[in-house]
Amino acid sequence: MLPVYLDNNATTPVDPEVIKLMTKCLKEYYGNPSSGHKKGLAARKVIDNAREHVAHLIGAKPDEIIFTSGGTEANNMAIMGTAMRYKSGHIISSCIEHPSVLHPLQFLESHNFRVTYLPVDRHGIVSPDDIKNHITKKTRLITIMHSNNETGAIQPISEIGKIAREKGITFHCDTAQSVGKVPVLVKRLKTDLLTIVSHKFYGPKGIGALYKREGIEMTPIMFGASHEMGLRPGTENLPSIAGLGKACELAKKEMKQRVSSLKAVTLYLYKELRSQIPGIKLNGHLTKRLPNTLNLSFPGIQGSLLLDRLKNDIEASTGSACHAGTHTPSSVLKAMGLSDAEALSAVRLSLGKNTSEQQIKKAVKAIVKTYRSF
Repeated sequence: MLPVYLDNNATTPVDPEVIKLMTKCLKEYYGNPSSGHKKGLAARKVIDNAREHVAHLIGAKPDEIIFTSGGTEANNMAIMGTAMRYKSGHIISSCIEHPSVLHPLQFLESHNFRVTYLPVDRHGIVSPDDIKNHITKKTRLITIMHSNNETGAIQPISEIGKIAREKGITFHCDTAQSVGKVPVLVKRLKTDLLTIVSHKFYGPKGIGALYKREGIEMTPIMFGASHEMGLRPGTENLPSIAGLGKACELAKKEMKQRVSSLKAVTLYLYKELRSQIPGIKLNGHLTKRLPNTLNLSFPGIQGSLLLDRLKNDIEASTGSACHAGTHTPSSVLKAMGLSDAEALSAVRLSLGKNTSEQQIKKAVKAIVKTYRSF
């Protein structure tokens, strides 16, 4: 039997309806969307439809959606494109951001920008008051993720967005792990820039989008023709764009069911493991987190060793990074106050919309049996 796949925060399987549409695009819509003939216009219509679906999912306008090659490019575009409007300034972020946010910020620190990396509490959540207290007259950008990829902790984005809007500061939110899993509406969150990643919610890899609120100014960080409102040059990846659009359409239609189902199955997984493994610890907030994500520290063992022994039964991720055969504790878990031992014992279990209770029962049985064998 195949292992139970519990690594959906890394990537999800592509939905069959997405595959069907992408295959059709590869066969039929091969015209260049910039061409004025019938095949070009037909391709352009596919892109326009996809843009509408992306916008509809997050409550935006179609002309506020810019297609990118994924989350890394969208994050870089948001951060660098905002910063390049100024010669210097101050940026506020957090210490638990994804590398595609942290690394551009580190680059800007060597180019006349000062960056404040705010701490998080023991649940992995940023304080809006901290953000408010660190704003200066030179603050140009605030960039905070919506939910953390390791713990699933959901940040108080609406409160942060309100602060940024009142101060006239551009606010970027990386929602890579949230869109398609929980409702994400730009007006409610009060974001100016927002990152969307297709392969986190049953779309293809290598495609994403950046929401740019109407009126927000950005400097292009790539140069070429005038595609994507002049901010992202290059002939469009039509099949993948269509796939992202279809993934957004499905997410909109299935959202309530996804959230309800994931909450129930994830809670069942947590309760079963907690009842059978004394001392197991949930890393992150019990309720303020993604409905599909559990980050658990297993007392007395390393998460990497546990998963290695479980490789024929489940597929998941650890709370550590492996470099040259040695493991280092997760910086996110360390920022939450975990010891090295607690961080190294962590395992992330992230469920998908098709994860069944039967699969979870199999996973629990394997995890408990393997843990007890140490």
